[in-house]
Amino acid sequence: MTTTDNKSIVQRALTQLVSTGDVDALAPLLSDGFVHHRPDSTSSTKAEWLAAIRTALVPLAGMQVEIQHVLADGDHVAMHSRRWLPGAEPGIAVVDIWRLDDGLIAEAWEIIEPVTQAAANLAWWESADH
Repeated sequence: MTTTDNKSIVQRALTQLVSTGDVDALAPLLSDGFVHHRPDSTSSTKAEWLAAIRTALVPLAGMQVEIQHVLADGDHVAMHSRRWLPGAEPGIAVVDIWRLDDGLIAEAWEIIEPVTQAAANLAWWESADH
């Protein structure tokens, strides 16, 4: 697969999920050995991640997603987006990194930051005593 193909697969998967809320439509785009990684070093399998997405879609109904950037390099695709619930702006900033293998999404990494906490996170290394 080309970089452009991989970028298209990720864009199609996320657009379909957000626009329809149909988690089952996402499943065929994930490899059987799919792994989702979180910043806290936990990970989930394909079945666990799809179950978590199903659970999250109920309270997140109506979520708006504004894609800021989609970058692809070989088998990796990175997407930066802003997401918010109606009436709950500014929402969150999200960076997803996807690794594809043979036209299927094999791995995903996700980092989420509440936009209102962005300034504080610029100085995370500073002690509260300063």
